Amino acid sequence: MKYVMIIGDGMADETIPELDNKTPLQYAATPAMDRLASAGTVGKALTIPEGMQAGSDTAILSIFGCDPEHYFSGRAPLEAAAVGIDLSSGDVAYRCNMVTFEDADIPLEEKKILSHSAGAIDGTESDILINDLFNTPVFKAAAEKAGLKVYPGSSFRHYVVQTAPDIKGIELIPPHDHLGEVLGQYLPVINSLNCKNAVVLEDLMRLAHKILDDHPINKKRRSDGDLPANGIWFWANGTALDLPNFTKRYGKTGSVISAVPLCQGIGLLIGLDKIYVEGATGELHTNYEGKTDAAFETLKTQDFVTVHIEAPDECTHNGDLKGKLQAIEWIDSRVVAPFVKRLNDNKIDFRMLIISDHRTLTSTRGHDGAPVPFLIYDSRADNNTGLCFCEADAAGGEYDVDGTKLMSLLFEVDK
Repeated sequence: MKYVMIIGDGMADETIPELDNKTPLQYAATPAMDRLASAGTVGKALTIPEGMQAGSDTAILSIFGCDPEHYFSGRAPLEAAAVGIDLSSGDVAYRCNMVTFEDADIPLEEKKILSHSAGAIDGTESDILINDLFNTPVFKAAAEKAGLKVYPGSSFRHYVVQTAPDIKGIELIPPHDHLGEVLGQYLPVINSLNCKNAVVLEDLMRLAHKILDDHPINKKRRSDGDLPANGIWFWANGTALDLPNFTKRYGKTGSVISAVPLCQGIGLLIGLDKIYVEGATGELHTNYEGKTDAAFETLKTQDFVTVHIEAPDECTHNGDLKGKLQAIEWIDSRVVAPFVKRLNDNKIDFRMLIISDHRTLTSTRGHDGAPVPFLIYDSRADNNTGLCFCEADAAGGEYDVDGTKLMSLLFEVDK
């Protein structure tokens, strides 16, 4: 028996007037997922514990069986693990996004956050910008004084490690949850309680904006009609953590296939392998076929594989409803359908879990912590439920579970 999990990041949503009051999952053409739902079981899972911030960090921890209320210290340490950053005791890791602030001759706090990803900036330009910033003498001196070291990442995602700071009372807000909004109310000092380090980080963000705004790369991006990467945003702070070993817990070997460091990092921390797929971008135009091929090859030697696809989430954050629908349809036609066909053609018995880690709402372009739909299909049985893979059918489906129980359902074990 082989086991597969496919995570369509942010696929779940609310009903949308432009889609005849259907959700994107209801509106999109998903014949492969609907066939599996009809033959399998459909339900809803609460992947974000009540009171915790909705995001892929807490959601994917839940899905892999790690209770976020016990294990979660922040998103950045999870991603840092994926890029080989080792945190010492007391160190704090941050995500450092390249972002776009609106071009206007007004104070920074009056500007809007236009993009959490600087218009999905590519890795080469982003790496040049972050390296130039941290090597600019005035910024370099300020960063060194604060005990910060930067680790260029991929695309808009970079990481910063701060040596043993005091972060008591600090609260750093995710930029993707407040796109199009005036940013002043989300700056570190406003949201943190008597934390001197929040002042340090905010001063660095303000200084970075002054330096990056006139960088030659950003001048060219504007002239080309692209959004400038004219700011940085610190968030997702956290300390080192130790997660339970997946193989010891469930008795299965496995791998994670994802373009996103968060999913890769969680996989590595629980003892799964990370599979690199050339051309996997984390955006709408990614190497779907390459991920599917890699997943099938992985199952030749391991019990379990996860395929994570970021595109629906990124499209929603970018206000691209058409792109979200396309991403969902491509997950169906370019991942689920061919994967299932190859498994069937090779007469391989398998169980497959398909889930949206959290809801990403078209109405707000942000995350939401409401329960998400999931399906579990077993190639050995046909339940003939007639249900589809969507929010409405999941609400009336067989299961209403805590997200941390999903692996146990997939593996048919009591954990």
